Amino acid sequence: MTENKNEEQTLENETIEESTAEAVFAEEEIPAAEENDSPVEKDELQLAQEKIAELEAKIEEMDNRYLRLQADFDNSRRRAKLDMEAAQKYRVQSIASDLVEALDNFERATKIEAENEQTKSLLSGMEMVYKAITGALAKEGIEPISSVGEEFDPRLHQAVMQVQDENFGSNIVVEEFQKGYLLKDRVIRPAMVKVNE
Repeated sequence: MTENKNEEQTLENETIEESTAEAVFAEEEIPAAEENDSPVEKDELQLAQEKIAELEAKIEEMDNRYLRLQADFDNSRRRAKLDMEAAQKYRVQSIASDLVEALDNFERATKIEAENEQTKSLLSGMEMVYKAITGALAKEGIEPISSVGEEFDPRLHQAVMQVQDENFGSNIVVEEFQKGYLLKDRVIRPAMVKVNE
């Protein structure tokens, strides 16, 4: 009996070894079978790979186009916002440009010497109107440019004359012929000045 059991066990072991060998042989044959694919299957596989590469290239191109459009949109929105802020900030510039001419006339009128009471009361009224206009402009950010005694700044001043005056340093504004005005940080009109050499 023991011999029968040993024989049966040996037979079982041989059967398992054969099955394992067949499985290993079958695994080795799979790549060989793929290598022996028909030319039609190879062409189809190559066409599919080319189609996949083409579609991936299109997707990448569309992604790039989308990103560029998004960047353009963001830039346009930012520019529109800046333009709107600038328009709001400098909304009174056109009217201020016209009003500074009127202010010049008011200043000239207020410098006239009054000879009688009627003229004095008229000048007093003109001064009140002048102060009201300059106050309203100041609320909107319009201020006169300070000139006399300041260093000449070509952004703020327009030099129409040069003199040699020992009382002033070099490149200092000596006299103002016409007031200049600023709207916040923008020059509405530069001051016309005389500058020391």
